[in-house]
Amino acid sequence: MSEPRLRPWRILSSEYRIETKFLRLRADRVELPNGDVVDDYFVRESRGFCIVFALTPDESVLLVRQYKHGACEIVVELPAGMIDEGETPERCAVRELAEETGYTGSAPQLVRTFLADPTNATTRFHLFVVRDALRTCEPLLDVTEEIDVALASCDEVRTMALDGRIAGGSQVAAVLVALAYLGR
Repeated sequence: MSEPRLRPWRILSSEYRIETKFLRLRADRVELPNGDVVDDYFVRESRGFCIVFALTPDESVLLVRQYKHGACEIVVELPAGMIDEGETPERCAVRELAEETGYTGSAPQLVRTFLADPTNATTRFHLFVVRDALRTCEPLLDVTEEIDVALASCDEVRTMALDGRIAGGSQVAAVLVALAYLGR
């Protein structure tokens, strides 16, 4: 593949329109490489999030079922959560796994980092594998969480990612990349 001759956009000004715990939205005025100026190009800012592909000693995968308000439906996914201010992705993975499921395991192994939505968001998500996960504590859910924990085989989880039972794009990518990383 030849080296592209693309150039980044130039930010002329930025203004935060929303700054809350759940959403930080920036409106940029940008100049495109051809000289055109676009007003109100909105960008969602985020510290990112982690997704944890956790395997029990018998090679079962931890899944969570919970309501997601953006989609207005109950979804099945791998444990995941937002990175807190000052927190490393590795620490977030450990915390979210324990908080959502009550499971802890080996040190998280970073599989890779993804761009969640590069068109209009700064969000990156980090996929970790945790092995030998065992239930060691009670879940500590956020006020917005009500979670059912389930176990499934690697083959079942792959099928769920491919047939739509696991539907979130970041979750499908995480499942398939984690399985490839594990040679499954």
